Amino acid sequence: MRIAELYARPGLTISFEFFPPKSDEAETVLFTGTLPALKRLGPSFVSVTYGAGGSTRDKTLRMVERIRTELALEAMAHVTCVGASRETMTEILDEARRRLIGNILALRGDPPRGQTHFLPAADGFAYAVDLIRFIKERYSFCIGAACYPEGHVECPDKTLDWDRTAAKVEAGAEFLISQLFYDVQDFLTMRSYLHKRGVNVPIVPGILPFLSAEQIRRFTALCGAKLPPSVQAGIERYAHDDESVRLFGIEVCTRLCQELLAAGVPGLHFYCLNRYPSVAQIMYNLGLVADGALLPGHTAYGTG
Repeated sequence: MRIAELYARPGLTISFEFFPPKSDEAETVLFTGTLPALKRLGPSFVSVTYGAGGSTRDKTLRMVERIRTELALEAMAHVTCVGASRETMTEILDEARRRLIGNILALRGDPPRGQTHFLPAADGFAYAVDLIRFIKERYSFCIGAACYPEGHVECPDKTLDWDRTAAKVEAGAEFLISQLFYDVQDFLTMRSYLHKRGVNVPIVPGILPFLSAEQIRRFTALCGAKLPPSVQAGIERYAHDDESVRLFGIEVCTRLCQELLAAGVPGLHFYCLNRYPSVAQIMYNLGLVADGALLPGHTAYGTG
C-alpha cells in the first residue's frame, strides 16, 4: 500500500525505522527477534535506511522485500543522492520496482566518511529535490522526504531550509518525516510555517529514544539538533550509567510524544536503532499498546 494512503486513514499512523545489520548473524537476530516483537506493536509500516554513501544499497532493497513478504508489513526503502549518477539511480529504482517495492524515502544523504562537504556524483543530484523530481517523472513510487524542525545543519537559515522542504513537496513528495528533535515547539513552528506555505501533506515527527549519553551527544552534534537544558541536565546526571540514560530517554520521549499527539500529528516515526524495549515502553506509556507487548520474551535486541 502507498504510505500516503496509510496516513489518509483515520487514526494514528505508527512507523519504525531500521538500518541494515552489518553481519548475517545480526540480520538473523533482527528478523527472528526484534522485528517480530516490533510487529506486535502494530506499526502501519517500517522503513530501512540506505547506509553511508549508499553502502547498503543491495541490503536495503533485500531487507525491504523480506519484511514485506516474510512479515507482511509494508516497508519503505531509503535512497540517497550520495555517489549516484542518474544511470546508477535508474538501476536502483528499477531494482526496487522489480522487487515490488512501492514506497521510497528520497534523501540527499550525508557526505561519505572523510568528506566535510557533500559533492554530487558526476551527472548526479545536488539536492533531494532534484532526486524527487527525477523519481516523480519516471516512476510511480509513493515518495517521502525529510524535514528539519531546527533547519538542516548545513543551512544558515532555517526558514530557507523550510522553503526548500516546501519545494520537495511541490516536486512530488507525498509526506514528510522529520529529523530528530527534543523541543516540541521547534516541530510546531516548522509545521505552521509549512502550512502557511501551502504544504498540505502529512508532516510526521521523527522520535529517537536515546540509548547512552555518548550516543545522543554524537547524534545531535551530527544533525545540529539541540538538547533542551532540562534534557541535557538529565543526561549529565545519568551519564555514568547507560541503562539510566535509556530510561531517562523513555521519559523524555514519552512526554514529547504526548505533546505531539495533543497537537494533532498524523503519526509518530520511531528511529528504533534496531532495538525493541524503549519503543515498546514509550508506546505502552502512551496507551497505544497493552502490557502484553512488553513481555520479556519479546525484548530481543538487534546487535547492529
